[in-house]
This record gives sequence, structure tokens and C-alpha cells, in this order.
Amino acid sequence: MRPPGGTIIRAAVVTMSDRSFRKERPDASGPAVAEMLRSLPAEIAQQVVIPDEVPFIRRALLHFCDVLELDLVVTTGGTGVDPRDVTPDATREILDREVPGMAEAMRAESFKRVPAAMLSRAVAGIRGKTLIVNLPGSPGGARENLAVLLPAIPHAIDKIRGGGGDCAPTTPAAPRSSNRSGTQGPR
Repeated sequence: MRPPGGTIIRAAVVTMSDRSFRKERPDASGPAVAEMLRSLPAEIAQQVVIPDEVPFIRRALLHFCDVLELDLVVTTGGTGVDPRDVTPDATREILDREVPGMAEAMRAESFKRVPAAMLSRAVAGIRGKTLIVNLPGSPGGARENLAVLLPAIPHAIDKIRGGGGDCAPTTPAAPRSSNRSGTQGPR
């Protein structure tokens, strides 16, 4: 467990890649994601490579969420439209709630540079007290998408943990007109 009052985020990085799992190619996206997460700051409790298969993905996500009770699980790979891309499907099966704005933000930013980003099926959501985020499998795509989310992740985790406070900074209210006629004063 995290130290009392600790602010370090405990995270896991899970790469879905049949070829990396079979040791046919090195995992490049998982290490890139782990490096970026350390800037939050995050402690990478586990970093694993598993095949693109629903039972493996479910088992890993459930272990990190329910057994290790991590704050954050970031997946890479398996988010496209290829028949083997099942990460979003396995993720949705175990989520309590989706956080669609995170996936929408990633797709919108990626689409500015890569029109094929509209094919992403990545999801983000919550299971228990854990935020789960799906990223693309390419190192560049994973870094680009995670960069979009990094500013919001600490606040999201604080809210998931039950932290109070507003989501938006408060601004002082504009002075109200004392004009009782209901019309605004001169402009």
C-alpha cells in the first residue's frame, strides 16, 4: 500500500503483443510508457507483456485492480480494428464505469496528425479504486496519447480515491448589477 498521505501513484504497465510475448521482438511501448509515468511521479509496481487474448488481459487487469489495488493500470496494444485487437473488449468487461472523455481526448489529439486514429477503440475507465487506460501499441502512439492524459491523471486518481475538491479552478463571481429593473446598465 502507499504510505499514509503519500502522493506517489502506484501503477502497472501491461503490453498486449503476441510477438513480444513470444520474444520475436522487444517491447518498446511498455518501457516508453513506464518512463513517462515516472514523471507524475508514479512507482511502476509491475510491467508485463501478455498475448492479445481476452482471458490473459482480464486476468492481468483483475490482478492489478483487485489484488494489488494499484491506482493506475496503463495498457499498450490491441486497441485497433484487427481481429486480434481485443484489449478494449476485455477492459470493458471488467470496468465499473467508463471515463469516455479520456479516450475521446486521445483520439481527437491523435487525429490531428494521423487520420487512422479514428480507428482506435481504446477505452478508459474505473474498476474499484483503479483507473485503467488503453493506449495504442506503437511507442510513438503510446507516448503521444499518454502525453494528452498526463495532466489529468493525478487529479482523476485523487477523485477516484475519494478526494474532495472541485474539478475546475474556481474564479471569483462577476459583480452583479444593482439595477432592479432587470435591464443591464450602460455598456
